[in-house]
Amino acid sequence: MSASSVGGGRYRLERPLGHGGMASVYLAHDAELDRPVAVKLLAESLAGDTAFRRRFLREARLAARLSHPNVVAVFDAGEADGGRPYIVMEYVEGTTLEDRGPLPPAEGVALAVQACHGLAHAHAAGLVHRDVKPNNLLLRTDGTLKVADFGIARAAEATALTQVGTVLGTAAYLAPEQAAGEEVTAAADVYSLGAVLYELLTGRPPYEPASLADLADRPEIRPVSELAPDVPRDVEDAVMRSLARNPAYRPASAGELARELGDQPTAATRVVPALPARRSRRRWWLAVPAAAAIGAVVAGVVLATSDDSKLPPRPAPAAVRPIPPGANAQEQARNVAAWLRARAAAP
Repeated sequence: MSASSVGGGRYRLERPLGHGGMASVYLAHDAELDRPVAVKLLAESLAGDTAFRRRFLREARLAARLSHPNVVAVFDAGEADGGRPYIVMEYVEGTTLEDRGPLPPAEGVALAVQACHGLAHAHAAGLVHRDVKPNNLLLRTDGTLKVADFGIARAAEATALTQVGTVLGTAAYLAPEQAAGEEVTAAADVYSLGAVLYELLTGRPPYEPASLADLADRPEIRPVSELAPDVPRDVEDAVMRSLARNPAYRPASAGELARELGDQPTAATRVVPALPARRSRRRWWLAVPAAAAIGAVVAGVVLATSDDSKLPPRPAPAAVRPIPPGANAQEQARNVAAWLRARAAAP
């Protein structure tokens, strides 16, 4: 580790948490707020790329706008000594989803649904992850799943690193259009999450390319049920739909994938539209004469259909004058009241 702190000494690096081709992550202490944080320090090989540094810091700032229980919070970003970009993130005490499968279907689905919630929040903010994979899904000790590393994949798209090691390391989770260099949308994240869930349920990724050439020639993905017969049919259908080569055939959003997996909104998140208070106060009393009129009509129907064969014949009822329409609610109410009074006084 070339530095013991970043951010002008605010973040003291304590011990490494992990290393990758693009960055190293350290557990650090935030001296200003007296809390543990995770600092991701980008590789020295990237520090000399001015365009990359600008792109990375811009994406980090976008990620910092996200605030959701299933997204790792980004607190700060900057450049360490030597121009190495870094980001300061929420420290998640736990593990990643790497090598977690196979899991019982209910457990795997519950984890995927949490990831759906985090991704849906990011997509609503206009941010696509682009690198959803088990290593970027962190499982806290209390069972909360958090999606990490928003923005980093986008910032690295123009570097040679994405064309070699990084792509091969995540190819099993890349959407076909993303591997082909086409436009990447939220549908690519849906595919990647489907690939992660496939692995959680079956214990293996949908496919494992051995070279970059294999990315263009993908074999057919085996149905989930062939590898995990205990997975419910509706869950298998949702997973296989999310892995469709054509984005149009996948669930339309991360939220839709969550619903297809059986997620139900809680009472706290279910929105029930309510009528404006002014409207309800103005119209409640209109229901009284209207209900009386309806009641009179219903009573007439009941009497007309009762057994009156033993009663003397009655004269045919006179034609009932319809209620005149009113120009507004108040006038209509007056017309209804007048109609009822006239009916009550009639012989």
